[in-house]
Amino acid sequence: MEKQTFYAHGKLLLTAEYFILDGAVGLALPTKLGQSLSIELLENHFNGTRNTEGGWKSFDADGSLWFEATLGLNDYDIKETNDAATAERLTDILRAARALKNSNTPYIPMHITTELTFPRAWGLGTSSTLIYNLATLFNINPFDLLNKTFGGSGYDLACAGATKPILYNRINDTPHWQEVDFKPPFSEQLYFIYLGKKQNSREGISRYREKSKGLPPQYFDEITALTNAFLTESDFKNFEKLIIEHEEKVADIIQLKRVKSLIFNDFWGEIKSLGAWGGDFILATSDRTEAETRTYFEAKGFNTFLTYKELIL
Repeated sequence: MEKQTFYAHGKLLLTAEYFILDGAVGLALPTKLGQSLSIELLENHFNGTRNTEGGWKSFDADGSLWFEATLGLNDYDIKETNDAATAERLTDILRAARALKNSNTPYIPMHITTELTFPRAWGLGTSSTLIYNLATLFNINPFDLLNKTFGGSGYDLACAGATKPILYNRINDTPHWQEVDFKPPFSEQLYFIYLGKKQNSREGISRYREKSKGLPPQYFDEITALTNAFLTESDFKNFEKLIIEHEEKVADIIQLKRVKSLIFNDFWGEIKSLGAWGGDFILATSDRTEAETRTYFEAKGFNTFLTYKELIL
């Protein structure tokens, strides 16, 4: 059997959450953690019998098997699975990938294994890393596959294949991005904390769409200007001021309170939501020691605490 393995990076969106959908430039951070996809191609015939089924297994970061399925090779139809909803979604993605490749491409007997290097609940890009890896496998454009499946801005796909942070925006629904150098001199004072709740991005986008109707074009220019300021700021206190300004702009539009005022109003540093508000990861700045900062969040019940060096590519 022939075996191939692909790897895609996870993502965090530092700036322009929501507004990146409408042309604002966002600063996105690929993570060291991500997802691998390995494929074993099977012989068309085995012991004189033609293979008509393929297997799929997905493992979480702790090595536990969270999804498996047996798929027919006539149309990736589900023969057996432990999660019907996930299997149906997977079938749709595989069929879309095959159609983009070439509808006449034969179905290939295969066993596929995916392995996450971050816990699935973290929201670092379980879907985007899968889409990117499958697009690589089928040798198709990952953004075309995204458009036919999950949709979204696509910054996460750009992060999946990046080697460093990126500036990302969409112009006339076409993705544009460039890799940039972003490692502030105070990166050791930046921490990432998981809030213990995987946020539904679609709900967040729906709320943004409802609240942002009629926003003037210059508003998105202001968000882009903030992104550029985040990228170039070298002073820690000024960086914190940028966080406050960005958070207040987003809060004003989507009419939700900042996570700092909701949960961390006694924290000495600044807090920034990353991506859809209300869940997943936050960025925390601190001018105190890592140990003291970690202790603060653990006392609040948030035990997933990662340094910039640990998480960001």
